[in-house]
Amino acid sequence: MRLPRSVAGWTIAVFGVLALVMGTVGLLWPEALLRMLGFEIPPSRAPGDYTGVFVTASSMASFNMGVYYLLATATEWRAFYRFTVVFRLVTFTVFTLAVLADIAPGRFFGVAAWEGLGALATAGGLWWDARRSTATGTTGGRRIIDPTGGSGSTRDEAERDDDRRGAGTSAVGPATDAVQ
Repeated sequence: MRLPRSVAGWTIAVFGVLALVMGTVGLLWPEALLRMLGFEIPPSRAPGDYTGVFVTASSMASFNMGVYYLLATATEWRAFYRFTVVFRLVTFTVFTLAVLADIAPGRFFGVAAWEGLGALATAGGLWWDARRSTATGTTGGRRIIDPTGGSGSTRDEAERDDDRRGAGTSAVGPATDAVQ
């Protein structure tokens, strides 16, 4: 796997690794995950208590999300980075409201804070990368036209436009950054 090539990429990679690890912990040792999140562990579960099912589903989602984040980092998928900023702020808001409404224990605010700070770190990384690329004359994740006639999201990923388009299609590739 490639190391991140940008500050924003590093923020996404850190979150991806932690999501992968927390998902794995939840799948292998759900009680430990619940304790870390501030939930009480009763000595036994009542019939109809589906906490175990919910933890398994949430842990699998976390594991998968970690894989997605690491894939986005490996490909320097900047549109994904921007997308995560918005939705991690939404997650921060929902989790914070859950704590304030006494739906979740107070320690669960740590998860909300992690989401909010992660979103701000990625937003800051995107800003820094754009600022740095302007200073060095690169385009910071926007389409780069290679002198040989190719394009891509980074100079390392420049592709021949002819390799990506079929007859009668525009030069816009399938992974065009629609979030710009």
